[in-house]
Amino acid sequence: MQELLRQAAERAAAYLETIDRRPVGAAPSALAALSQLECALPAAPGDPLQTLALIDSIGSPATVASAGPRYFGFVTGGALPVALAADWLASAWDQNAALDDSAAAVSRFERVALGWLLDLLGLPDQSAGAFVTGATMANLCALAAARHALSARAGWDIEADGLFGAPPLQVVVGQEAHPSLLKALGLLGLGRRRVVRVPVDAQGRMRAADLPRLDGRTLVCAQAGNVNTGAFDPLEALAERTTAAGAWLHIDGAFGLWAAAAPARAGLVAGVSKADSWATDAHKWLNVPYDSGLAFVRDGQALRAAMAVSADYLPAAVSVRHPSHFTPELSRRARGVDIWAALHALGRSGVADLVERCCRLAAAFAQRLSSAGLEVLNEVVLNQVLVAFGDAATTARVIERVQQEGTCWCGGTVWQGRPAMRISVSHWATTEQDVARSADAIIACAAAAGARRIARASTPPGA
Repeated sequence: MQELLRQAAERAAAYLETIDRRPVGAAPSALAALSQLECALPAAPGDPLQTLALIDSIGSPATVASAGPRYFGFVTGGALPVALAADWLASAWDQNAALDDSAAAVSRFERVALGWLLDLLGLPDQSAGAFVTGATMANLCALAAARHALSARAGWDIEADGLFGAPPLQVVVGQEAHPSLLKALGLLGLGRRRVVRVPVDAQGRMRAADLPRLDGRTLVCAQAGNVNTGAFDPLEALAERTTAAGAWLHIDGAFGLWAAAAPARAGLVAGVSKADSWATDAHKWLNVPYDSGLAFVRDGQALRAAMAVSADYLPAAVSVRHPSHFTPELSRRARGVDIWAALHALGRSGVADLVERCCRLAAAFAQRLSSAGLEVLNEVVLNQVLVAFGDAATTARVIERVQQEGTCWCGGTVWQGRPAMRISVSHWATTEQDVARSADAIIACAAAAGARRIARASTPPGA
């Protein structure tokens, strides 16, 4: 075992130490080599060291280098070295982070990390939290708590009696609501199509003046950090309207909620603490390994009522925080250890610097592209940059060239009818040199693809 783990650590370290020198996208030959995995199941046990070597030789070259500093395709932070190391150690412990009784150590890490997160993000300190896989499950947990609380107001026990015959709830979302939120609503039986959609402005911000009539059986879902533009819904105005009506305000802040940790960006989340629930990801801007989502609910009893599990063989004590009483899973990995490690190593100022630095780099990215005559579509208020290259076919050619050229990796999107390239800056190791090198590569690829340039380079809004 010792030799196997030593070689695993050496191979992982070698992968990360050389990642900056390889193309960000996987080479076609590396992808073709994946066919070697499609062999018959071995008839007998083999040498584990050979198995590990095979995984490394075939798998490592075929990965997209999202662990490196020039991957901008999705809001994918890399893994801080300390968080990765903590993840390895927690995996060696192999604790089921379900019950305080049987996994007291990881339960304590999670409980302390929850308190730090509430403080760092400016959320009510009495809020309960769920450590889950990602934003979809984080939204699901928070929305399940909302469904419980709003149904209970109407005298209905939704967990016991189900949706059949339940008093209807009104669900309000912005026109730019993220698909993970809509998926969570669908999983909870609240429907993806029956939601009331509120119009948005040119940056994707919900127009608070266009909210429908709200009441005590209304769930309003706002967004902190649009996945394309980085824009924030008017949280203060939405909180004022929902509070006055007795409605529930949920904020989907998969990456944007972390703006609260950076004093220079905290104004973007003004009013965030007045909401009733929040969802975010630690594997985005906190840069811990996948997977690591977080849900917070002001009314902890509502979250517990929606998620708690009971059986004769499980402890029933309510004086102890059993993690499984706040999450969909009973069996789950110890995500709280990674998060505790990242927060402990970075500290308050370190998290603030990580967020602020990514925002500054995104603005520099936008400025460099704009100065070259490319059109930046969004106000660069956070870490997202949208770049237009003309028509859909040209945009597709540019994106393909960028991905094949290998300096960086960016993906495509459609923003309010316009095809665009989306650039997300959220990696702890990304530098000004990475941005300059990547921007120059994009500019060159755009020229080679015959992309249209605007008549006069302009300063991107908010840069």
